[in-house]
Amino acid sequence: MLRRHRLALLCALWPLAVPAAATEHAAIAPAREAELETLLYQDCGSCHGMTLRGGLGPALPRDRMQALGADALSHVILHGIPGSAMPGWKALISEADARWLADHLQTDNRLETLEKD
Repeated sequence: MLRRHRLALLCALWPLAVPAAATEHAAIAPAREAELETLLYQDCGSCHGMTLRGGLGPALPRDRMQALGADALSHVILHGIPGSAMPGWKALISEADARWLADHLQTDNRLETLEKD
C-alpha cells in the first residue's frame, strides 16, 4: 500500500522534475522560423554583416558559434552584452525564439567558417 502511494506521488511530481531546458524547446512553426531567419540575416545582419562576416559587431561563423553553448548564445540574444553595442532582444522575441536562433547559428548557419587568406 505504501509502495503504491509512493508510486502515485512520484508520478504526480514527475512533470515538476523535468528540467526547464527540456520544456522550453517548444516547436517553432515553419512561418515563425522563416521570420526568425529573416530577423537574423536582416536585423542582426545590420551589425554583424548581412552574411554574418562582421561589421560593427563581430563575425558569427558556425564554428565560432559552436564553441559557445546554446544556453549562452540564447542568453546573449535575449539580454545583450552590457557595455557593448549588442542589445538585448527580450522585449521582441521569446526564449524559444532565442533558442531557435542560437541553434540555427550553431547548425544551419550559412557562414560555416571565416575564410583564411
